[in-house]
Amino acid sequence: MTLEHHAVNGAGTPSPDQVADALAERIRSGRLKEGERIPTQGQLVEEFKVERRTVRQAQALLRQAGLITGGGKGAPARVASPHAQGVVPEEPQETVAVLGPRVIEAFEVQDVRIDAICLTTETLNQALAEPLRRVQARQITPQSIRIRVLVPARSLSLAFPRPAEDSVTEDAVHEHWLTLRNRYGSELLKRAREITSRGIDVDVTLRTLPVTPIAKLYLLNGSEALFAFYNVARREEQIAGTPSAIYDTLGAESMLFPFELHAGRRDEAFVQQSQAWFDSLWGTLAEDNIELSS
Repeated sequence: MTLEHHAVNGAGTPSPDQVADALAERIRSGRLKEGERIPTQGQLVEEFKVERRTVRQAQALLRQAGLITGGGKGAPARVASPHAQGVVPEEPQETVAVLGPRVIEAFEVQDVRIDAICLTTETLNQALAEPLRRVQARQITPQSIRIRVLVPARSLSLAFPRPAEDSVTEDAVHEHWLTLRNRYGSELLKRAREITSRGIDVDVTLRTLPVTPIAKLYLLNGSEALFAFYNVARREEQIAGTPSAIYDTLGAESMLFPFELHAGRRDEAFVQQSQAWFDSLWGTLAEDNIELSS
């Protein structure tokens, strides 16, 4: 019995195997052709009346069968070449391209949970702008939103950013970073207060760590881990109104590697360990001493 027949007759909720079988049949019959985008996760959720998790598991099965490529939130799933074999890994993309779409999808559940470790919250703020706008406009209505962010402490001597030449002092570079950290942190808290007025249970907490993060990590609803290295490079920046050479990282351009809880044992272990690592830092080394003023 095909899934289309199964769904039409309402014989229970389709399983990931059944959703995958239905899509595989469309691919093999030519209804979905090589290189063509398959329906989005949202469209498949609506069509088969299943949870998004079921759709993701179905897509994982299709990737393992070599029938599709992509399928992550930053990369649309497409029908693979008939000669494709084995697992086709999803390619990482720059944080600025991947994080926003994934955070939007994370807001489709009733209880939104986002954890992050980063140098500032600039990229996270950008990713949150659209889903929070939709909440504000009542286009989506989660019951609760909890966001926890770990950033470096203001008194910390950072590994980066730091001066690349003598024309600027380490104190000046540190104050420049601190101004950015505080600005974006304040914006995040302000947005949280605006959402609270909509009657939604919102809890946004920033804590500090006594270390410079050498990578950024985003955890979405306990089911996804998005990881990126901070690649340090020499670049020019306006410090106290003067062009200055510093060693710094452009976080939005970092390549973001996605891991999903239901995309295989390796991904599952990475997501679980990442969440456990974040929770351990939050409950031990993190401090509630953040001051969002220079």
